[in-house]
Amino acid sequence: MSKLINQIESPEDLRLLDQGQLPQLAKELREFIIHIVATKEGHLGASLGVVELTIALHYIFNTPEDLLIWDVGHQAYGHKILTGRRDIFDTNRQFGGLSGFPKRSESPYDTFGVGHSSTSISAALGMALVSQLKGQFNKQHIAVIGDASIASGMAFEGLNHAGVTNANLLVILNDNAIGIDPSVGALKQYLTNVKKGTQKHENVFEALNFNYSGPIDGHDFEALISQLERLKTIEGPKLLHVITTKGKGLKQAEKDQVKYHAPGKFDALTGELIAKNNTAQPPKFQDVFGHTIVELAKGNKDIIGITPAMPTGSSLKYMMQEFPERAIDVGIAEQHAVTLAAGMATQGAIVFCNIYSTFLQRAYDQVIHDVAIQNLPVIFCLDRAGLVGEDGATHHGLYDLAYLRCIPNLIIFAPRNEIELRNIMYTAQLGLQHPIAIRYPRGRGNTLEWKQPFEPIEIGQAVQIKSGRNIAVLSLGFIADNVSRAIATLEMKDDVAHFDMRFLKPLDQAMLHHIFHNYSEIITVEDGCEKGGFGSAILEFASLYNYKNNVSIMGVPDIVMEHGSMVTLQHLARIDAKAITEKLEAIIQRQYL
Repeated sequence: MSKLINQIESPEDLRLLDQGQLPQLAKELREFIIHIVATKEGHLGASLGVVELTIALHYIFNTPEDLLIWDVGHQAYGHKILTGRRDIFDTNRQFGGLSGFPKRSESPYDTFGVGHSSTSISAALGMALVSQLKGQFNKQHIAVIGDASIASGMAFEGLNHAGVTNANLLVILNDNAIGIDPSVGALKQYLTNVKKGTQKHENVFEALNFNYSGPIDGHDFEALISQLERLKTIEGPKLLHVITTKGKGLKQAEKDQVKYHAPGKFDALTGELIAKNNTAQPPKFQDVFGHTIVELAKGNKDIIGITPAMPTGSSLKYMMQEFPERAIDVGIAEQHAVTLAAGMATQGAIVFCNIYSTFLQRAYDQVIHDVAIQNLPVIFCLDRAGLVGEDGATHHGLYDLAYLRCIPNLIIFAPRNEIELRNIMYTAQLGLQHPIAIRYPRGRGNTLEWKQPFEPIEIGQAVQIKSGRNIAVLSLGFIADNVSRAIATLEMKDDVAHFDMRFLKPLDQAMLHHIFHNYSEIITVEDGCEKGGFGSAILEFASLYNYKNNVSIMGVPDIVMEHGSMVTLQHLARIDAKAITEKLEAIIQRQYL
């Protein structure tokens, strides 16, 4: 018998099914997602949890004319499969293939590009208000948001505004008590009480003028379809509270929801994770951070760790286990995380505020206003700096060097290896006169024996990695590894010197004067945007002191970098070892002509 899923080329086909066929389609859709993600990797648990909800939304609403927005987008795999992308879904998150998140240029069913949390309500409200102005009063606007995302400040701002409009907005609260890590905060406790029927106070959503329904079982088609049909006829802002199980349909994913959020490769039939190579490997930078802060906290009672909803991804989980009272997950609230750290710093706490580079963008005002202007010595540890791979455009940490270096009072450091990360963390907790941003990449370093005794680092001091005669390569951060490998392949490697600048701010001016006096050709290499970043800072230095040396910048070009493997993306950006080698060979050839 032909599978139902193979008959669905668009939601129009889905709407031709009898309601009684939908459970079978849900079963097939789950199996399809599991089998693809098992081999291709990606986000698993979130999409499994909303299979019935996804089918019901496309079954009841006239998408894409009715506008459906998925918050964050981790959970939108089923949506993509049902909206004409089933046969190419095996390209998901691969270079040139489907994005791992909804993307407007990919499909008319992806009505808003997402990747960061808590944007769906504001976006859907914006769409609904324009529809109202156009007289399209029957057009539906649906925002699907998780209980972790709705606790963010931006989501509250959207709810607050929507509550004083008559916009045709439906917010679906997908409540599974977990984002990437378990949800936290007072709102989580409130929702738990609502589910238990023990909440005594006024409904918070009704207090914001939303027509509240629920909670209902998000895996019950009869309940879902009945409620969605009813809500289509109600004017103004509505909220449907839906209870789901993240990882639904795969036993291991239901049991270990954190690990199976994005589990890597696994056996599609058993659900067991495929064992990884047991050969000794260098650690992930996030784990170096996580273990080092615990080590430092044991000797310094003033150390506090903060993360906005990423204790596992950032490895602050180790400190949460060891010192639960001094390690804080504030939920998806980057702005709050930064200002909380600033407040703590005024009272003498040594605060490590650990945020992914791409998410610190969301708290830019707080970094400037609450930390830098007041010159508070908050220690920002920016994980996932630079290119991050398959998560793509919304998750690359490409802009931190450019957007941070213009801020007064802020020190900026990029370790080239794990030992440097440990030592700058050690140095920072000894006491600094300014805030510091420490940015490091996703993935593993290159040092097996990384747990060395701490050594302080002199602020603003660069180091020379290799001597050379004519050409100076200046690198910042872990990209130094590409530079070293490139130089090692050269026949005339003695012509090339390599300097690790380490600090983007303050720059080591004494070292730079030495370099500009002694090398006619200078190349800067960075794992960040070439506009306004490290290379731009070197050009500014050259202009200030009227140096006429040839300076070439190698960085990520001024385009939106999409998703793909790190190897592919570095090659595309021309910051891989091969591109650096070609650049050096061209200069050497020109010098000897």
